Amino acid sequence: MLPANCMKLLMMVMAATAAIAIVAAEEDGRIGASFPAGVLRLERVFPVNHSVELEELIARDRARHARMLQNFAGGIGNFPVIGSSDPFLVGFYYTKVKLGSPPREYNVQIDTGSDILWVTCGSCNNCPQTSGLGVELNFYDTASSSTASLISCSDRRCASDECSSETNQCAYTFHYGDNSGTTGYYVSDLIYFDTVLGTSLTANSSSPIVFGCSTSQSGGLTKMDRAIDGIFGLGQQDLSVISQLSSHGISPKVFSHCLKGDGNGGGILVLGEILNPSIVYSPLVPSKVHYTVYLQSIAVNGQILPVDPGVFVSSNDRGTIVDSGTTLVYLASEAYEPFISAITAIVSPSARPIISGKRPCYLVSSSIEDIFPPVSLNFAGDASMDLRPADYLAHMGFLEGAAMWCVIFEENDLGLTILGDLVLKDKIIVYDLARQRIGWVEYDCSSPVNVSITSGKDEFMNAGQYVSSSSSSVPFNLPLARTNALLLLFWELMIGSYLCSLTSMLLIVFLDT
Repeated sequence: MLPANCMKLLMMVMAATAAIAIVAAEEDGRIGASFPAGVLRLERVFPVNHSVELEELIARDRARHARMLQNFAGGIGNFPVIGSSDPFLVGFYYTKVKLGSPPREYNVQIDTGSDILWVTCGSCNNCPQTSGLGVELNFYDTASSSTASLISCSDRRCASDECSSETNQCAYTFHYGDNSGTTGYYVSDLIYFDTVLGTSLTANSSSPIVFGCSTSQSGGLTKMDRAIDGIFGLGQQDLSVISQLSSHGISPKVFSHCLKGDGNGGGILVLGEILNPSIVYSPLVPSKVHYTVYLQSIAVNGQILPVDPGVFVSSNDRGTIVDSGTTLVYLASEAYEPFISAITAIVSPSARPIISGKRPCYLVSSSIEDIFPPVSLNFAGDASMDLRPADYLAHMGFLEGAAMWCVIFEENDLGLTILGDLVLKDKIIVYDLARQRIGWVEYDCSSPVNVSITSGKDEFMNAGQYVSSSSSSVPFNLPLARTNALLLLFWELMIGSYLCSLTSMLLIVFLDT
């Protein structure tokens, strides 16, 4: 046990260290006007041994796409990685958020195709009580949180037309294309997350946000086999989590994810900008509800497909959407047929084309990397997304002694081209709402990432031209953050203890003399 004077000295050493770190960070523009980056870990919904039929995934995706066409109103967590990138074994990605006081943890799907964060309420009707995904379902209860408050119809944050005159609650109803849906009301409560304060420091943070409390669910949402606590909408509208935290000055108006496709899946979601010198950016189409990009052409083996550019022009029922809530990739009909024809023409000398269940497949006796061509999706801003054969093919078993590989891009007769997890995986994807652009680069999502903490005000000028008045970036190695903090504390304790012991010995010698 250290004497009192030693404890005081030790506390002074630690306080001085903290003060020096804060001053240095302020000088570098890391604290003050800068935004800390919030970090969440991602997990796959379906366990590795949970089989899912491809047609089931397609039906789910198509239900999402029908919903998209409706204008309805509306420290770092190191979680275990669950699932696989194989579309026959997995579904969507999810993360964990903590809400309320005391905080409770909820599993919510990561969805860039919607705007609202909602979780299931304890009073929910027709809602699953258990899940076949191996996760425990939690139910939100406003009465159990000391920081919860209801959003009234007169609240400026209530953008819904579904207000109850009896309860004066701001309500919502979301309808899905497969006749499933959810109804509930908006509440305000605390959300908890870790923030990056500097090159190796994190802090626990919280902020009040508005989110949905689901009181009724129908259709597919009532199925226990894939039940989850809710949806984490990361769209661009005012009530999305990223927009709310940005308006509070808590995070920059940018978020990033890296979805691991190999092995057990998983990944990371950052409420901030992941840095990488090789990221390419393309402008977002302005004034769109979803993350809509300017797809200009598709190339197979370096050759541009003969597709009318008007097919990709963004309109009410056309365009290209980036959506992490969609599993597969859906090409507009006018682009799908030329895509399949080009691949078939290239591989025919080495692979036998067949049709299996209306799906184009190929019997292959060697590696697909040696036979099938690379594909490039070309976007505005001279930005291309390069795809490997494994990004558009799936192994569907064997036939006549040969491996059967099938194209798992789907034809979309709705006119939309939708880029889902199939091509978003194994890439850093940056959604820069402030500059109205989206960026990507190939990356091993099991590796550490660097996060930029941006200060200053970013202004979007027009498509393809962006101006930032000022910014500063702090590379942040996420997995090392807590390790460095613990090492710093360890050395403080070691040095402090040594100094205290030395001081005590000198004092004893002095008194003896």
